[in-house]
Amino acid sequence: MPKRITVTSENDNGRNTTFHDNFKNKDMTRSQFVKEIKQGNYDNYHVRKINGVETPVSNPDKSENNNLD
Repeated sequence: MPKRITVTSENDNGRNTTFHDNFKNKDMTRSQFVKEIKQGNYDNYHVRKINGVETPVSNPDKSENNNLD
């Protein structure tokens, strides 16, 4: 089974900036993905504030299939 979310680009500091939902064939910016997570549309992900920026992260579990990389 393919990963649900793939990071498609990051900035020079390594922050993930765009994402692709492989199940819905949908591209999202970081802020769009954060909004979708907050609306409860992505159960295996949550939002952390990192250096003052809301950042999508995968929930810790034993599965590598939902890790963002």
